[in-house]
Amino acid sequence: MKVVNRLSWVTGGPQGSGVDTAANIFAKACALGGLYIFGKREYHSNIKGEHSYFSIYVSEKPVRAHVDYIDMLVVFDAETLFRHAKNVVSNGAVVYDTSIADTNMDDVPTLDRRRRDELASLLSSNSLEGTARGVLKLLEMQGARLYAIPCHDLLQDIASKRNEPSLGKLTRMINIMMLASSLALLEYDQQILADAIRHVFKAKKSIADLNVDAALYTYNYTKAKYANEDGSIRYRLSPSKPMHNMLLMQGNQAVALGKMVAGCRFQTYYPITPASDESEFLEANEILDGKGSVVVVQTEDEIAAISMAIGAGLSGARASTSTSGPGFSLMAEALGWAGMNEVPVVVTLYQRAGPSTGLPTRHEQGDLLFAIHAGHGEFPRIVIASGDVEEAFYDAVRAFNYAERYQMPVIHIVDKAIANSIIVCKEFNPNLVKIDRGLLVDSVDTATFNVTTPIDGSYLRFKLTDDGVSPRVRLGTPNAIFWNTGDEHDERGHITEEPDLRVRMMDKRMSKLDLVLKEVSEDEQAVMHGYRSDATVISWGSTKGAILDAIDMLKADDGIDMNFVQVRLLNPFPSARVSSLLEGTRLLIDVEMNYSAQLARLLRANIQRDPDYYVVKYNGRPMSSSEVYEALKGITKGSIKGKRVVLRHGV
Repeated sequence: MKVVNRLSWVTGGPQGSGVDTAANIFAKACALGGLYIFGKREYHSNIKGEHSYFSIYVSEKPVRAHVDYIDMLVVFDAETLFRHAKNVVSNGAVVYDTSIADTNMDDVPTLDRRRRDELASLLSSNSLEGTARGVLKLLEMQGARLYAIPCHDLLQDIASKRNEPSLGKLTRMINIMMLASSLALLEYDQQILADAIRHVFKAKKSIADLNVDAALYTYNYTKAKYANEDGSIRYRLSPSKPMHNMLLMQGNQAVALGKMVAGCRFQTYYPITPASDESEFLEANEILDGKGSVVVVQTEDEIAAISMAIGAGLSGARASTSTSGPGFSLMAEALGWAGMNEVPVVVTLYQRAGPSTGLPTRHEQGDLLFAIHAGHGEFPRIVIASGDVEEAFYDAVRAFNYAERYQMPVIHIVDKAIANSIIVCKEFNPNLVKIDRGLLVDSVDTATFNVTTPIDGSYLRFKLTDDGVSPRVRLGTPNAIFWNTGDEHDERGHITEEPDLRVRMMDKRMSKLDLVLKEVSEDEQAVMHGYRSDATVISWGSTKGAILDAIDMLKADDGIDMNFVQVRLLNPFPSARVSSLLEGTRLLIDVEMNYSAQLARLLRANIQRDPDYYVVKYNGRPMSSSEVYEALKGITKGSIKGKRVVLRHGV
């Protein structure tokens, strides 16, 4: 019996060989056919050579996370086979280029020693040689179906057909050919494949035409060669009804689009993975269809990046900067300056694995406590975290509203997993976007001053108010002279060391955090997914999708009910809201992508509650729904020893 429209598809290859292009075409083809996908991109921190791969899970229903197992592995280099073979299911499919068959593991210098030794031992125990052919034979013994595609021969045929001999050397096209073979075996519509290729190469018609020719030639070859084996492959993709008002969207694009819609007009950055993709997207779309433009500035370092954004914020522009961990470290002092001077500025923090340079292209949630405490001394800041691509769009808008309403820095935490994930999601709804510029005034009058007759210098930029928020003007506003310094100051901004005034100014700034908790809606603070239960998972950020899918699996496969509390506002911490959501919870499980369970520390400090179990992962690869399911199942069944579960899956 065929498994229709439910598939875990993986391809890989050397960095720079077109892996992303092939995967993006596959994802686009699925989306054009009305199917949902969740794609996960993994890559090394070098430009070319090291192994990268792309996994895409396809379904007729919305998909929220990747899985560990592979139904179809598409291989055009031997290392991909060596690295991913163990995850191919027993009745899965392997589509491979015949040229890799004789490659010996010892001839792949980028294959790490541990993986080579594990695979060599497995092959030896089955009396198989340490080559790609041996691995293929092992997979066949385990029940997988093998599909050999002679890509180099097909390239020569295509070159001859087009009377262009040089095409026979264009090995970069092999990734498209292998993709086409996989879709042929899955019986997917070849016209949709052609449309997807033309979309991805829409700016280069001649290249699009060439790749379409190569893809369709390979597609037809594969169909003809394996026609007599109809039914041998277990999986099938069939176009569904076209989806209206849906988007194929990456996380970094969602953040950038959110900034555009929010009215961001000034973005700074210093190149750093994975944050740079967002700024590059903004650069490519600086002119906003006759509705203004975004100035995007690549600075000399991250200190300049945040300083320029702060300057733009002082001038009245909605301004932001994007960075990752090492860059955020350099921004700490300027962040404090913005806090002291109550400047609205947004910092989008794309977490990656640290410390120091760490794993520059890998995933982690290790910056939570740093984001909350970065900078010397104490000053207010808002820290929010998005759980998926859709939230990343709307949170990008909220970040600017919060920054201007409460006149303080806002740190919007996303991460590598969200940035480099690709999903089919609902079209973003502009009716849900509200712009709140707070107490930004265009002119000053006697109400803005604290004197009967205004004189130069008497505008009170830092006026002591009941809620801590003072009227704010753009630099250059007539009759609105004020001072900005890094020192403590009075209401006009003049430097002071007077102790009583210091207390009042500190109270003014910090009291705005109480206002945040009073005014921000409960669902923007923390939200419960599912119904109240005596068993609760609590987490934050990009673990959301894997947790939700795992909870659904627990319910469907094991009859276990569990809910999920997602904390969205991390600072100020929504103690009352979280305590309310956890009321009645007997079993509390904290799930995080860091070593020390940083959210658990916040729970302990703010609501005096410790989780009963910790499920953590810190190997640089995002959590899958498969491994979260196994961990939660083990905890509820009582088979987990100790309170701490460390997840380790990842290639």
